[in-house]
Amino acid sequence: MTNQILLPEMDVVGKIYLVDHKKIMLDYDLAEFYKIPTKRINEQVKRNKDRFPSDFMFQLNEKQWEILRSQIATTNSVELNRRRNFPYAFTEHGVLMLSSVLTSPTAIQVNIELVRIFTKMRDILLSQSNLIDELQKLKEKVNYQDDKMDGVIRYLKRYLDRERKGMNKIGYINKTEKAC
Repeated sequence: MTNQILLPEMDVVGKIYLVDHKKIMLDYDLAEFYKIPTKRINEQVKRNKDRFPSDFMFQLNEKQWEILRSQIATTNSVELNRRRNFPYAFTEHGVLMLSSVLTSPTAIQVNIELVRIFTKMRDILLSQSNLIDELQKLKEKVNYQDDKMDGVIRYLKRYLDRERKGMNKIGYINKTEKAC
């Protein structure tokens, strides 16, 4: 059995960014997990272009890169300063496809961990989606009750308006009041 590589879950989650409404990971972050130079990942991707359509992997443009850099609290400035091109962004499917082009034992174990983390994230998001649905139902119930309360308040206001205008009182007459 191969040695299992444990990626700290928070390290991986911290390297997932949002670009154009897509969750992505950057080539140099993945290279760090795989313990290989970034150029090795990019070489393998170029050799296997058919495996990486644009919904699996794309190169960031200048605008996307500037927006993303503002999201990233700390970056590997040495790595970024050496780059001649903008980083490649891998969607979840692109990260999973890397397992077919990076076949070292380390890469296999890293991919297994990444799949587990992405699956766990999806489960968390689905449970949050259910929570959002429940909150929406609760909001609808509250709105329904608000409408009912508005009706009661309108009724009470009409009643009070009649009282102020000297309309007949509603209720029982106390016999001691009648005698006075």
